Parts: sequence; structure tokens; C-alpha cells
Amino acid sequence: MVRDTKTEAVSRIIQRELKKDIKRMLVVGCGTGVEAAKLAECLNAEVIGIDVAENFNSEAARKVVLQLGDATALEFEDGSFDFVYSYHSLEHMNNPIGALKEMKRVLTPAGGYWIGTLNRHRFLGYIGSKDATFLQKLRWNLMDWKARLEGKFRNEFGAHAGFSAPELCGMLQGIFSETNNMSGVYFHEIYKRFQVILYVLERTKLSTIVYPSVYFMGKK
Repeated sequence: MVRDTKTEAVSRIIQRELKKDIKRMLVVGCGTGVEAAKLAECLNAEVIGIDVAENFNSEAARKVVLQLGDATALEFEDGSFDFVYSYHSLEHMNNPIGALKEMKRVLTPAGGYWIGTLNRHRFLGYIGSKDATFLQKLRWNLMDWKARLEGKFRNEFGAHAGFSAPELCGMLQGIFSETNNMSGVYFHEIYKRFQVILYVLERTKLSTIVYPSVYFMGKK
């Protein structure tokens, strides 16, 4: 598999925080499945990925199980997984609360989760998108700002908005027993050369609009 520094960073964080091996993981909203395959490689776990669209990478499909699936009606028995991972997919769902409840249902009693979305309060987004051109990133940001000015920068209005940290935290706390904001940990992990800048952003609260995404980890 090719390098995927962001997924590798998340894998390191999960290993440090969890302090135990993951045997079976579900990736909700796996896209092409490349991320799921990288998680399986980094965490040495059995991984199943589901997505609403069948656009799976053939190499990834040889390493992990990739299948069509509805996040709000998971076709797995209660307690089937000891970890659930969802990265930038919750904001695309019509019923995110229902999806989170399903994620909890399929977790073992001691199971954990990592969930990330775009930050709805971000000033700029898409900067780290590897497969997008500068013009695409510029256009997407202009579309975001147009939606903000029209008061429609929300997922339910079709905007690729995501959730603010308080919004996502509130949703997770209403369902799971433990919820920890890992956004700072994540950005410190992937931008190790800029630790001082990141600390300044966090101390001044500017991180709430500078960090383009928010990430949480916790337990069932």
C-alpha cells in the first residue's frame, strides 16, 4: 500500500490511547477502501468497510472486506466489533444520530471508536486534500463562504459543512459513555514541525476556526 500519513497518524494515536490490540474493526463510510486497508495494515486487525457507493479499490479489496451498507441499518449483530472508525462520512448522512446509535450497537461492551468530521467553524478547508488541485480547493472554499453568507452552511442544506466540535461532542455524549476531543492530539501528530504554532492557536482559541476538522475518540 502507498503511504497515507494521516491514517498512519490516527493509527498511532489509537494504539497509544487504547493500550490494547484491536481484533475486529468496522469502517463506516470507507469510500474506496484504501483507508480501511491502511488501518488493517497499521493496526494488524481484521477490518470490514462499508459504504453506500460501490467504488472500491481492487488492491484494498484484496486486503479487507469491502461491501455496500447503510450506516443507519448495519447488517451486523450486536457486539460484532471491538472498534468502529468513521472519518469524514457522518456529515454526509441524513440521519447521523441513527448512524451513531448503530455504531454503538455493533460494538462490544468494552469497544471503542474514532469519529472525525469537517469542522463547521473552519475559516478555510480542503487545504490538505491530496487529490484536489488548487483551483478545486479555491472553488470549494468559495462555495462554502457563499453558503455561509446565505445562512445555509449546514449539512441538511446540502453544504459540505461538517460539525463544530461542540456539536459533534454533544451528539457523541448523548450516545456513548466516554467522549474525548482528540483534534489537538491529531494535528500535533501530523504537524510535528509546527508544535509552537499549534500551541499558540490552542491557547488563543484560534484553533476552533483554523483546524479544518474535528476528531473524537471514546468508548461504548
